[in-house]
Amino acid sequence: MSDLSSHQKNRGPIAWMAGNTVAATLAMSVLIIGGFIYSLRIKQEVFPEFSLDLVTVSVPYPGASPEEVEKGIVLAVEEAVRGLDAVDKVTSHARAGLGSVTIEMLGGGDLEKLTQDVQSAVDRIITFPEEAEEPRVMQLSHRRKVISLIVCSDLGERVLREYVERIRDRLLQDPGITQVELSAVRPYEISIEVSQETLRRYNLTLNDIADKIRKSSIEMPGGSIKTKSGEILMRMKERKDYGRELARIPLISLNNGTKLLLEDMAVINDSFQDIDHYATYNDKPAAMIDVYRVGDQTPIQVSDTVKKHVEELRQTLPASIHVDTWNDRSEIFHQRLDLLLRHAFTGLILVFILLSFFLEARLAFWVVMGIPTSFLGAILFMPLLNVSINMISLFAFIIALGMVVDDAIVVGENVYEYHQKGMPFLEAAKR
Repeated sequence: MSDLSSHQKNRGPIAWMAGNTVAATLAMSVLIIGGFIYSLRIKQEVFPEFSLDLVTVSVPYPGASPEEVEKGIVLAVEEAVRGLDAVDKVTSHARAGLGSVTIEMLGGGDLEKLTQDVQSAVDRIITFPEEAEEPRVMQLSHRRKVISLIVCSDLGERVLREYVERIRDRLLQDPGITQVELSAVRPYEISIEVSQETLRRYNLTLNDIADKIRKSSIEMPGGSIKTKSGEILMRMKERKDYGRELARIPLISLNNGTKLLLEDMAVINDSFQDIDHYATYNDKPAAMIDVYRVGDQTPIQVSDTVKKHVEELRQTLPASIHVDTWNDRSEIFHQRLDLLLRHAFTGLILVFILLSFFLEARLAFWVVMGIPTSFLGAILFMPLLNVSINMISLFAFIIALGMVVDDAIVVGENVYEYHQKGMPFLEAAKR
């Protein structure tokens, strides 16, 4: 008895489990059931999630050449941020009308702190040209886009933009969609044109008019008033977002008491920025709505939700407004997942049929059970390793599938060979 016990100990846990049918069956059940449960809960994404440890500083400088942008913007920002803690590398780009600087953080640093330090360093720069606009400091983030909607129409850019914003708001009301962004659209812009003759007539400058507009369009807190029933917050709400609101701003008062409004002296155009970016779809002006995956949302769920809304919109929108989907990344994910499941099922059936036909049905059953046990067991431990179901892990599963099926056939043949020599089935499986 002592020799048998020492022999079993020397065989290791795998061999011991092969000799203990209850333990082997229990382990297989745990792997299969646990893997199946986790397969319904594990994170699904097109590509693995990663973070970009980058902070960018962009400073618009309208009308400036690349050389002027480099001397007035880029070099000043580089000098200010290069000595900050946790800065690994600084990359700059100067082009006509815009200077941008990208700061890469050292591994293990705090991106939020670095962003605040960069913002403070940029705010201390006093050598920017007067014509340069306010610097914008932001973190570069990787967002996981799933699908885009294209809305096209011949009714005009403003009408198209209004419909696109309505569709965006409708999508955001769905609990299955969290992050939506407009793209391929021009930003709103209100342009005010005053002739040189008018400025001279009333002894004004463009800076005088801009200052009047700035002071007449403000929104800021005004403190609070304490009462017996509670505290009342005061706020100045005079922000003007449309050209018709700006048109009623008084500029000057004449001797007879008449007030000249902005619309009396200027041409106001409530339109879009004059940029060279535009989109067309089927030879019609178009705008896009990008839908992103957030948190535990899966690409397939987000895509199905968007497609459901598209079908509803096609029935409710006017005939002149056309809506379609574009660049659905969930299709790639779905195709690879379908490829894995289809090949796994096909391999399982073929292995069972071949081993049953040439060897034994009992042997074929237990050999085949090793295939789902292997993959579901891997899925059971994937969340512990912070691994998700994505294009890369699915590709690894597809490669491993061929090896597992091949090994299953080889193991089955070896077990059957030992069994044919008169060895009991369980002892043959141990070998």
